[in-house]
Amino acid sequence: MTRTTSTFDGVMRRVAGDGVELAVTDTGDGQAVLLLHGFPDSSHVWRHQVAPLADAGMRVIAPDLRGFGASDRPEPVEEYGVMRSVADMLAVLDALGIERACVVGHDFGAVVAWLLAATAPDRVDRLVAMSVGHPATRHGRTIQQREKAWYQLLFQFTGVAEELVTREDWKLFREVLRDDGDIDRYVADLSRPGALTAGLNWYRADLSPHRELEERSRLPSVVAPSLGLWSSGDHFLTEDGMTRSAEFVSGPWRYERIENASHWMQLDAPDRLNELLVTFLS
Repeated sequence: MTRTTSTFDGVMRRVAGDGVELAVTDTGDGQAVLLLHGFPDSSHVWRHQVAPLADAGMRVIAPDLRGFGASDRPEPVEEYGVMRSVADMLAVLDALGIERACVVGHDFGAVVAWLLAATAPDRVDRLVAMSVGHPATRHGRTIQQREKAWYQLLFQFTGVAEELVTREDWKLFREVLRDDGDIDRYVADLSRPGALTAGLNWYRADLSPHRELEERSRLPSVVAPSLGLWSSGDHFLTEDGMTRSAEFVSGPWRYERIENASHWMQLDAPDRLNELLVTFLS
């Protein structure tokens, strides 16, 4: 069951996920493409991709993941375990009558996309993972990877992290992001009551240090044709995390490095990204 309103991007629907209600933009007709954002974004980060993909004959589905944008923000940390968002996406596809879709994920959205492709292969035609490699590549991380991910440890401290990143007009937050992405939009969005904690709860549920002590789970290999994208100006993730992902894909694998773009290649190199997406997804 969905409720709909019109937006300049298409139709904004309120769709029931796995115990939450999600805001989902639905644009165009044809092959379904699911666009999954990460932290601290919303579906708005895909604004330069929606029209080109729709113009290429695709139906573009761009949800606000749980905790972000106009979607529900449940309070318990465990509600942000990444498999809950995988279940959300399956519920969205079911609600919209979509049997199979291409899936494009960035940042945490890439983790959701990897797991969706691995655990529900009958629902994923093609996979594009941006910035974040296969979850299994986190095991045996290098010191360079750990140094880049220092902020993930800060985010584990409930209350302390919220206080530190918002002080002095979000000074630390702006420095961590290096003024990349939609920084002013992020600040406005995360300043809403409960929004910052909801976003940080993704890190607390999925990237807590104790998870590294757990036995490594073995996922099925990804059978869908897959494209990995990493940008040379990424301050948070190393290239080998993406290139090593080939080990966990049994279907056709392709890797592309996007030069002179920050972590947010959607915003810094939209023409190059759109070209790659349209070619690969078509």
